[in-house]
Amino acid sequence: MHTKLTCNLLAGSLLFFSVLSCKQSPSTGNDPSYSNDSTVAQARLPTVDWAKNATIYEINVRQFSAEGTFKAVEQQLPRLKELGADILWFMPIHPISKENQQGSAGNPYAVEDYKAVNPEYGTLADFKALVKQAHDLGLHVIIDWVPNHTGRNHTWAQLHPDWYTKINGKFTAPIDHEGKVTDRPDVVDLNYQNPELRAAMIDAMQFWVRECDIDGYRCEVAGFVPDDFWAEVRPKLDSIKTVFMLAEWEDKAEHFKDCFNMNYGWSMHQLMKLIAKGKRPANAIDSLLAHNQQRFPPWYYQMQFVQNHDENAWNGTGTELFGNGADAFTVLAFTFDGMPLVYNGMESNLNKRLKFYEKDPIYWGNYAKTDFYKTLLTLKHRNRALWNGKAGGPLIKIPTEKDDKVYAFYRQQENDRVVVIINLSPTPQTIRLNGDGFEGVYMEVFSRESSELRNSLTFALKPWEYKVYTN
Repeated sequence: MHTKLTCNLLAGSLLFFSVLSCKQSPSTGNDPSYSNDSTVAQARLPTVDWAKNATIYEINVRQFSAEGTFKAVEQQLPRLKELGADILWFMPIHPISKENQQGSAGNPYAVEDYKAVNPEYGTLADFKALVKQAHDLGLHVIIDWVPNHTGRNHTWAQLHPDWYTKINGKFTAPIDHEGKVTDRPDVVDLNYQNPELRAAMIDAMQFWVRECDIDGYRCEVAGFVPDDFWAEVRPKLDSIKTVFMLAEWEDKAEHFKDCFNMNYGWSMHQLMKLIAKGKRPANAIDSLLAHNQQRFPPWYYQMQFVQNHDENAWNGTGTELFGNGADAFTVLAFTFDGMPLVYNGMESNLNKRLKFYEKDPIYWGNYAKTDFYKTLLTLKHRNRALWNGKAGGPLIKIPTEKDDKVYAFYRQQENDRVVVIINLSPTPQTIRLNGDGFEGVYMEVFSRESSELRNSLTFALKPWEYKVYTN
């Protein structure tokens, strides 16, 4: 989803965060039912055990290699496994519609055929081989799904025009959550009031699970599609195998009831960018976390990220968005409540915006940031405090007397504990740790040095410096 479509959605939420009171010890309740102002009590959706401590890695097949093929991706699977990736999320793999094509290569989100692969990437057999090889390595595969709209010359537009939304008898670009027509000239809106469209969409989604053994979907602009469709499709997919579902949306708590295991941490991402620019204090994170725990069920978790294809293409690289604090915010995202995302190329210090509508391969170089990401992802796998949702430990704030500049917290699950201290400012900070529950002897994961942490401990942090301690 283009970021311009999300800005209005997030503005109201960020305003709300600024007036919420901070909470230092978020709720850790174990009740599997959920009730608040937006939902009623409900049973938890089916989950896959392998997601409990998983990380997610996004692959843009077009840009992932000079060849831009499934086979070229397959060659790098062992490296991704060693890096610490668990879930491989592939941007759309389908043929791209040519009508009103954007750029010379087209928009991968303008799908021409839901049951075919882009011939530039390879064949269906190539993709099946890629999925099998991923599974053999212990990796899991989800693919991007674009259910709200298709390319203008999708096969359905020709054979079933009544499956599409019409304005004055003509196809229309996608209609947003406010009922406004978006500026998307290469795609047209689907009509979910048509039961035949719903049946065909379910059939197409089942196809990839049944025929290619994929493990789930990342669903584009999931909030534009009616909630009752998601409630309808989930059991149909689970009847083949229990799937993992990621919603590219944040504002609907109902998604955790209807279909999805994880949604986007858009608000956290936007807040981190504001903190990086000095426009919000670091302790605004407390209000956001409290707000999420109020509106989502106890087992929720979000995908946390500093880069993805939208942010990279339209808003900037990690350095453009976070300046010299890019690593500090990455550490925060990867140890915070939720599942961390590695966008392809980040492990090689991706320093350019990958073009969205053109061939623009990643320059891999010497994989300069591999050790950095591998350290964080290894910790994620091994220390249960950082596991996802209810499998992990709650985030508990550690006051520092400089909470507007420094964000410090610990997470604990049974005997596993992690302490994270990050200077989210461009100036040196001298802090004092306050409170209890985090005391002990730890190893700092980047320096590999042993340290004792205790109440009233004082130490200095350089600009954007971060410390991650594990017991």
